[in-house]
Amino acid sequence: MDYQTKKIGIKNVKFGKQTQVVEPVNLYGCQIGNHCLIGPFTEIQKNVKIGDYTRIQSHSFVCELVTIGQHCFIGHGVMFINDKFTKGKPAGGDSSLWQKTKIGNHVSIGSNATILPVTICDRTVIGAGAVVTKDITQSGIYVGNPARKIRNL
Repeated sequence: MDYQTKKIGIKNVKFGKQTQVVEPVNLYGCQIGNHCLIGPFTEIQKNVKIGDYTRIQSHSFVCELVTIGQHCFIGHGVMFINDKFTKGKPAGGDSSLWQKTKIGNHVSIGSNATILPVTICDRTVIGAGAVVTKDITQSGIYVGNPARKIRNL
């Protein structure tokens, strides 16, 4: 066999106080606040910041350039995307094409949602399986593909 394996695990992570991590995980070059919970089979890449009291459930992927606020809930299997294929193909190693995502405080994101490079305001709920393709500037409940507001909170 002609292949190479890499073990990541937990490397160069700045943890806040009383944060819990359930392994196995891949966490590297990120900041995780106080009193957080990171579920198993989760990957959080470098240059990600997670606010205090935030929970990220199992099988979620948080790519580079994502900031998640305080008191957030990220459901099982949530995928964050930083590459919008602006050149008609994956950016690959060209990180200059990647874009930022900012999640406000008190945001809940349901299982299997996909979050493209957007800003989501405070006190917002994203339904399970939703695909967020545009900034969300008004608090409320958003569902569907593409995600749309169905009611105020």
